Amino acid sequence: MAKQLQQFEYSVYDDITELDDADAWLLNEARDVTQHAYAPYSHFQVGAIARLVNGEIIAGSNQENASFPVGLCAERVALAAAASVYPEVAIETIAISYHNLNGDSSQPISPCGICRQSLAEVEMRQQEPIRLIMGGLSGKVIIVEKANDLLPLAFNGSLLSI
Repeated sequence: MAKQLQQFEYSVYDDITELDDADAWLLNEARDVTQHAYAPYSHFQVGAIARLVNGEIIAGSNQENASFPVGLCAERVALAAAASVYPEVAIETIAISYHNLNGDSSQPISPCGICRQSLAEVEMRQQEPIRLIMGGLSGKVIIVEKANDLLPLAFNGSLLSI
């Protein structure tokens, strides 16, 4: 038997004022797009803004449904929109924020498991990392340089061809 250690580094900022202008703008846009979320059940509005390598910006917000498994997370909405509108253009960075209408929105948010799997698949397909900027409406901000770092030992398509 061999034990292995999986680690990754990420940056933590006290607030948005410590970010460079491009990252701060992206996070502010993600904060703004939370207003477009359809979240009548959870009252937890999430916004995601993707910056593509060609400079284009794609927005996504969570879209709930009374049949809960049918809903879509903001990150997956942004990934699907980017792939639909710019199918051959890699995503460089995604900023994610949220507005919790039932409580506090000052802690960084991180993608759910399905979104982590989706981000890992897109990174593999585009063969370029996707930076994640994660924050709330205020407070600390976390930046991860590769989305795949959030899902060690991810399932991937290479396993299907064995």
